[in-house]
Amino acid sequence: TGAISSLQRQLEIQESQLRRTKSEKEVLQKKLRERENQLQALSTKFCSLTEGKHEEMMVTIEKENCSLRQVVTEQESKLAEQNKLISELQGTVSQLQAEVLASRYHIHKQQRAQEAIQSQVETLQHSELQTRVALECITSRFERYRSKIIQATFSTAGSKPPQAEVTDEEVLEAMQKIINERMEFHQMLKQKGIK
Repeated sequence: TGAISSLQRQLEIQESQLRRTKSEKEVLQKKLRERENQLQALSTKFCSLTEGKHEEMMVTIEKENCSLRQVVTEQESKLAEQNKLISELQGTVSQLQAEVLASRYHIHKQQRAQEAIQSQVETLQHSELQTRVALECITSRFERYRSKIIQATFSTAGSKPPQAEVTDEEVLEAMQKIINERMEFHQMLKQKGIK
């Protein structure tokens, strides 16, 4: 956005300079027309002179003509410079306009990319929330299930209730012990022929 503002300021400055140069060109063209009109008037005046004043006026007119030609040459040179400057300014203005358009397109593209990323972030946040809820539910169920297993394991005859927090390995060992004792008891009953 800063780049676009800078380019727009440059564009306004160049356009202002272009307008000023065009205005100066119009003034020069107007002066040139005035000089041409003066030459035309002198030419007309010269044609209307009588033979007696012809030679005397010739010198004056020649001087004026020389002076006017010099002025016209200078004005034409200035006009050519102004035309060249106008052409350069128009090129600069066109370039700045292209840069402004490119910057706007780039910013618009970045905004679209940012909106897409924001949408993905919102989707991921929603998914994370759902995962957290599901994880809490599973954790709660697991804890209840684990509590029931511990209660069933340590409530059998001959088992001592745990005095502190029981690890999963301890619960597994206690269950394995109960299973082994049951299998031994079942084996003993089979050997004695009791169903």
